[in-house]
Amino acid sequence: MTVYDVFNGDADGICALLQLRHAEPIQSQLITGVKRDIKLLAQVDALSGDHVNVLDISMDKNKADVIRVLDAGASIFYCDHHVAGDIPSHPNLAALINPAADVCTSLLINGRLHGALSHWAIVGAFGDNLKNSAQALARTTDLTREQLAILENLGIYINYNGYGGSLADLHFEPADLYRLLYHYRNPLDFIEDDAAHFHQLESGYQDDMSKAKNADTLRATTSSAAFLLPDEKWARRVSGVYGNDLANQYPDRAHAVLTSRPDDTYLVSVRAPLSNKIDADTLCMEFPTGGGRKAAAGINALPAEMLEPFLDRLDSIYR
Repeated sequence: MTVYDVFNGDADGICALLQLRHAEPIQSQLITGVKRDIKLLAQVDALSGDHVNVLDISMDKNKADVIRVLDAGASIFYCDHHVAGDIPSHPNLAALINPAADVCTSLLINGRLHGALSHWAIVGAFGDNLKNSAQALARTTDLTREQLAILENLGIYINYNGYGGSLADLHFEPADLYRLLYHYRNPLDFIEDDAAHFHQLESGYQDDMSKAKNADTLRATTSSAAFLLPDEKWARRVSGVYGNDLANQYPDRAHAVLTSRPDDTYLVSVRAPLSNKIDADTLCMEFPTGGGRKAAAGINALPAEMLEPFLDRLDSIYR
């Protein structure tokens, strides 16, 4: 029997798998990619008797391959917090899906494991910019304020590492970063014992964020703001975490961070206001290649001629 672990390359996907594999150690085949690469189940060629774990990727975007894998005789455990659409009814499918705005996959796995590896769940929640949820879980632990602050940074850095147009844009390929982190049952031990890799993530994040502060403002109102980054590696890496940073600074405003692409389209990251975490997925799914969840969503390739309609809709949906 082959076990496949299919997971999003961001902090939530990685931290969900870290919990699962520390609780249930087993040799598996890793399938992941950059954060926006979510049709990962297409890479699974499972046979009868194989098992597939799917973490933090939309079932709606992988529905055909879910059915294909089940029809081949494999079993699937599917855990996610994105829009799922209709969930197939099948005896070999176990689905743990909750699209609530204050939930992420790492928190769902934490619940499944009854808090056995809650520190990694906290890192994953911080990575998904669910600060309140992460802090609520932290109150059930003995973490100090200083330890919690550094776990928040780690979550942000792991999440930052997942953004890019391709694996070549990233500091670490997500599968490699997962393997580095898997050496540590407690993320605090990683930060202390593997300071070189932690500081590589930290310095990359800080350098890219300093450049993002010079982003061009496309539009800014009391309801929303949109910013444009250039077609460069650092900009593709920082697009999502810059959106999170803006959301934290201006919690009553929606934000879009657009990154130019060479084919006259834009990569778009959208963050709903933290005070009203709804409709980011609704907005993005109105445009080709869009998707996501209520609080945070994106568009992989927004055509240039749709820029103004997108900005108008961004403002109107949160007005």
